Amino acid sequence: MTRGPRPRPSKRCGEIMSVADYLLSPRRDHRGWKTPSEASRLLFLVTVGAVGLWAWPIAEGMVFVWLCIVLLVSTPILSVGWYVLSLFGHSRESRDLTPAVSRSE
Repeated sequence: MTRGPRPRPSKRCGEIMSVADYLLSPRRDHRGWKTPSEASRLLFLVTVGAVGLWAWPIAEGMVFVWLCIVLLVSTPILSVGWYVLSLFGHSRESRDLTPAVSRSE
């Protein structure tokens, strides 16, 4: 059984992969250290925002209680999420944190 030429990936697939690479690849700072990926930064903002909104009615307007709930609930969510994101980003090549990092080298 002969097969025809392999179909070329669509441009959309390439765009999805480039978005995944952008979000999951670790960032290299000006000292050359690998810092968290963009997905990790987004996870932080989304998690703290969502938990903050969820916790406000529970805290009944008491800011200190609200802050304690946000920290208590966000910490395990972020720990597990960052671990999973690190597994997805482990095999990806590091990218510069900002364009200024590549100019300084």
